[in-house]
Amino acid sequence: MHSQHSAIDRESLVRRHNVEQQSLDPRSPVSVGNGEFCFTVDLSGLQTFPAAYPVGARSELPPGTLLGTQSQWGWHCVPPDGDYRLEDSSILYDSPRGPVPYVDMAGGMVDGEETRTSPSEAWLRANPHRLDLGRIGFTLSGSNAGPLDVADISAPCQALDLWTGTVTSSFTLRGHPVSVTTACHPDRDELGIRVESSAVRQGLGVSFAFPYGSNAWHDAADWSHPEAHTTAIEELPGDGPCRRWLIHRELDASGYQVAVTGAGVELRSTGPHELVLHAAGGQDVLDVAVHFISTGQGDCLLRGSAGIGKGGSGTATPGTAVAEASRACWPDFWKSGGAVELAGTDDPRAAELERRIVLSQYLTAINCSGSLPPQETGLVCNSWRGRFHLEMHWWHAAHFAHWNRTPLLLPALRWYGSILERARQTAKSQGFDGVRWPKQVGPDGRESPSTIGTFLIWQQPHPIHLAELAYRAEPSRELLEEFAGIVFETAEFMASFAHPTARGFELGPPLVPAQESYEAMRGAVTNPTFELAYWQWALRIASTWRERLGLEPREHWQAVADGMVRPKVIDGTYAASDVEPFTIRADHPSMLCALGVLPLTDLIDPEIMRATLAGVFTDWDWDSTWGWDYPVMAMTAARLEDPEAAVDALLLDAAKNTVLPNGHNRQTGSLPLYLPGNGGLLAAVALMAAGWDGGPDRHAPGFPPHWIVAWEGLVKAP
Repeated sequence: MHSQHSAIDRESLVRRHNVEQQSLDPRSPVSVGNGEFCFTVDLSGLQTFPAAYPVGARSELPPGTLLGTQSQWGWHCVPPDGDYRLEDSSILYDSPRGPVPYVDMAGGMVDGEETRTSPSEAWLRANPHRLDLGRIGFTLSGSNAGPLDVADISAPCQALDLWTGTVTSSFTLRGHPVSVTTACHPDRDELGIRVESSAVRQGLGVSFAFPYGSNAWHDAADWSHPEAHTTAIEELPGDGPCRRWLIHRELDASGYQVAVTGAGVELRSTGPHELVLHAAGGQDVLDVAVHFISTGQGDCLLRGSAGIGKGGSGTATPGTAVAEASRACWPDFWKSGGAVELAGTDDPRAAELERRIVLSQYLTAINCSGSLPPQETGLVCNSWRGRFHLEMHWWHAAHFAHWNRTPLLLPALRWYGSILERARQTAKSQGFDGVRWPKQVGPDGRESPSTIGTFLIWQQPHPIHLAELAYRAEPSRELLEEFAGIVFETAEFMASFAHPTARGFELGPPLVPAQESYEAMRGAVTNPTFELAYWQWALRIASTWRERLGLEPREHWQAVADGMVRPKVIDGTYAASDVEPFTIRADHPSMLCALGVLPLTDLIDPEIMRATLAGVFTDWDWDSTWGWDYPVMAMTAARLEDPEAAVDALLLDAAKNTVLPNGHNRQTGSLPLYLPGNGGLLAAVALMAAGWDGGPDRHAPGFPPHWIVAWEGLVKAP
């Protein structure tokens, strides 16, 4: 039994999944943000106990903390001590067209760690890196001066109110009840902090500490080089009861400012990069706004203007006003776009799936809706030094179109236009037409040396796919004209990359499929199943865009699409590629993407795919999978009209399908959160609820018939 056009009580749906904590969970802090900026807090409502929230894993490197303060514009480069050039890592690989230069890496990866990398490779992989903009926590002055310890607070209670995007925290500090409200402005990189307690009169204040940029894998903050950066404080002329200070930060070629505003407060320096804000005297309230501002210095900075808000600008406002802006904005977000409610379903898994759906919407809004493609850990902590992976962009962002929130997708899609020339030069250097998109990059789009990244090809069709989803959600000639260049240049490369043989058009070598288990064979791998289907589908979509714009067709695109070789079939199932070993049963079961992420194409037989899916369920190595693999399986099962298997896949009991109380999709020892898993879940649920072109003519075709699924505002998948 399904209901499509129910009037869902969205506030009730969202608020029943508020994150509430009464004890410290080191894996599960909560965040406030707006897509361009994010601030992650501990149980105190600020970042008072960073050591209690370690990132973990990669034990030989600085562990970092989950309590980050990050933005889309905050990037840093350590000055190189040599002339490091990407082309110096280039190696010639044999291809059907003869030797082709690929950026490679002399060193390698062992258990996720870089080994034997040259100084050039290490610098190019680590720079630019995303910067932790500063740590804000509680401190005590007077006779009890110093930072607080977790043992100093008792009876903690914290709630993230998803409906308003605000965090309220209460605890007792040495006999004094303390209440804290934390919020992020929807349109500015600005925090609002309100503290109410008699402890304020007794010396409870707010500390600020600013680090240097870090080359480490997970840690965006380096506290060991105070001499390498500067922090200066300036009080600005006042206007009314508020006082305002501007903190000037300089780190090599990068710089930013922090504006601190409050009434009845004092801000003073306590160290080279440390400040303390406290009440001027006699009051029980600290109410301050903290505004992080890019000064646009250096090549490593990029200032965007996206996120969940509606735009706007102005001077910093006190903390209460920031919280009010958040409370006004977030209900509009939740009332917009799609909604899915499963509360009427008896299956006990439905409540957990609904929780994951709601929390994933919040997390992707604050981490993935900005002016850059997101890093896999968003704006919480660094993964791969904060650099983003373009093969993951679909998983972060496609759901925004499916959930009818296309404006949250478009800013990062526009970024591709900023690196067109660099991508064009990459394609040209290898003898291809069009643009070849990089893999692991910062805002400048410069590739990183890698034994995997530069050989991947499945990120190439993503801009076409994302643009098509955006058009389906909000069709207009303006959108077609804006993204036509990106779509057409991408298609030119794809048609050029596929090479003709007696069998048809083929892909590779060299290449690494989405299933990265084939890294060591990159010089020999050909024709991975998913990529073959993706090439055909995306080239045909690009041709459709030309038709919509009244342009002449590109006959070569159609010839390549029509002539793609069929994927390899072994024992009635699709192989990962057509070279031995044909299917390594670990890592991503990416052959499933060919019917699931993609609609049915000429190259795929549904019955063979059904057997392939059954084989994956039977004996795949789940420990080696990643969080988006479970939505892949769900989408494949849904398109094969097996809704029971679709739900089973979404909620499969596997370590990397863990979703913590705060909604983070933890990847065991690899990553403390993994937003492609959250975004993939939303894409799968939208397809399962709203259906797809040519799919079954019933409500929620991807859910079992006995589930009661209320949904509204979703966009049907291709």
